[in-house]
Amino acid sequence: MTTKQILKAPDGKPSDVERIKIESDYLRGTLKEAMEDRLSAGIPDDDNRLMKHHGSYLQDDRDLRNERQKQKLEPAYQFMLRVRAPGGVVTPEQWLVLDELATKNANGTIKLTTRQSFQFHGILKWNMKQTIQEIHKTLLTTLAACGDVNRNVMCNPNPYQSYIHGEVYEWAKLLSEHLLPRTRAYHEIWLDEERVAGTPEVEEEPLYGPTYLPRKFKIGIAVPPSNDIDVFSQDLGFIAIVENDQLIGFNVAIGGGMGSTHGDKATYPQVAKVIGFCAPEKIVQVAEKTIEIQRDYGNRSVRKNARFKYTVDRLGLENVKEELESRLGWKLEEAKPYHFEHNGDRYGWVEGPGGKWHYTLFIENGRVKDFPDYKLKTALRELAKVHTGDFRLTPNQNLIIANVSSEKKDQMDELMKQYGLSDGAHHTALRRNSMACVALPTCGLAFAESERYLPTLIDKIEEIINENGLRDQEITIRMTGCPNGCARPALAEIALIGKAVGRYNLYLGGAFDGSRLNKLYRENIGEGEILNELRVLLSRYAKERNEGEHFGDFVIRAGIVKAVTDGTNFHD
Repeated sequence: MTTKQILKAPDGKPSDVERIKIESDYLRGTLKEAMEDRLSAGIPDDDNRLMKHHGSYLQDDRDLRNERQKQKLEPAYQFMLRVRAPGGVVTPEQWLVLDELATKNANGTIKLTTRQSFQFHGILKWNMKQTIQEIHKTLLTTLAACGDVNRNVMCNPNPYQSYIHGEVYEWAKLLSEHLLPRTRAYHEIWLDEERVAGTPEVEEEPLYGPTYLPRKFKIGIAVPPSNDIDVFSQDLGFIAIVENDQLIGFNVAIGGGMGSTHGDKATYPQVAKVIGFCAPEKIVQVAEKTIEIQRDYGNRSVRKNARFKYTVDRLGLENVKEELESRLGWKLEEAKPYHFEHNGDRYGWVEGPGGKWHYTLFIENGRVKDFPDYKLKTALRELAKVHTGDFRLTPNQNLIIANVSSEKKDQMDELMKQYGLSDGAHHTALRRNSMACVALPTCGLAFAESERYLPTLIDKIEEIINENGLRDQEITIRMTGCPNGCARPALAEIALIGKAVGRYNLYLGGAFDGSRLNKLYRENIGEGEILNELRVLLSRYAKERNEGEHFGDFVIRAGIVKAVTDGTNFHD
């Protein structure tokens, strides 16, 4: 029996989203008319599904939801808008435009995401078109920042072999551009371009087809020993192999993903598996053919099971590899040795090649705003006015002020001191290794607080950390308002995933290098129980750990939780 006879998509009626896509005329739908309708600040649900492919979706302020309902007013609708920046790299000029748009059209803040993107919240419907046009003028885009397509392509912002960054970044850019949807809908709706009167071929999507992918698709490139992009969380991960100071190619890993659904054991987070090695010039073809497999065999009936990880697990890793090689017309080489040490950031100044300097700034949960006693947004604006290098967003929601010349370094240092900007050295290592998703009040999926709550909870955990002499011990802690996985919580050594208002599931045992999933330890607990559990666990860790042993490894060795060897036994 041939591979093609073995592989098939699941049976079942296509989901309603598939109907919306096929009827959309390549992502147009009635979006243009809906956005021009002044009677409501919102848009119909079908158009909102399409809106994601344009980099945005409709939200409402949940803090105001009940009061507005009492007043018989429609929800306080607003839009989240996401900007694609491959590898998280932008120029100072682009930063200044994004800063201005955040002030003028959004809620005054910029969110740095875990996919090295920019996110705006609070944009009103009537300001969306002008905002997207201003972003487009900077040579950035919101196209495909959300939706059932390939998302922003990640890469290490500051690898240890920093001379490799430029090369890896160029591959990330090439992948990002090559995998963009070809529909002209984005340009017509937002950029006022006329629809081209052409043949049907003009409207074909050569890669995605008329229904695009079953769900979103994520790609990232990691450069060992740093796994800051969490390469095993990606649908498709490339691990750079460097020999004799040369990038010789990439190991290929497939089938990662973080999302799951509470109470549904058919859903689970998963880590990608390495299936081989290829030369650098072949990764675009590998990405394209991998996406084709997901397009053709992914689950279009049940969206909860539509990610590529489920396709790989259902069809079998070896079968998917065989299908990939069949489509490529050549075989992957055997995977090369590699070693990851961590998935965090290196803070402060780091010298790169050619006398250039890079400064990693700690930005708690990626929120760029002016706080009462910390004018972060203003400071970054002033830095952008004199900076001649670039800015790089890290996968941990921090910011690198990159490619600073030796001549400029003193000036940049002075400005940072003037505004009190910091690499976070005064914080505990736990806080520096923390991440949170947005959650309430804007995310419609959130069951509980995350970004607004985690800093306060860490204040209380730090008391336990300090009592046990663990202030400088690096431990990853991540919080999300729901199990969809936006802050990659399933890979953290300590994870808190929202279950209800003020209630969280506590997970333990992820690997510090991002290579192992964690395990449910306590379910549906509040702050008091969280602190009590961590007090016992951290005290034991301080007393019983082996030299150099990370917390995630300790809780497994001590029998506190079982190691999760694969996402399919995440719930065992």
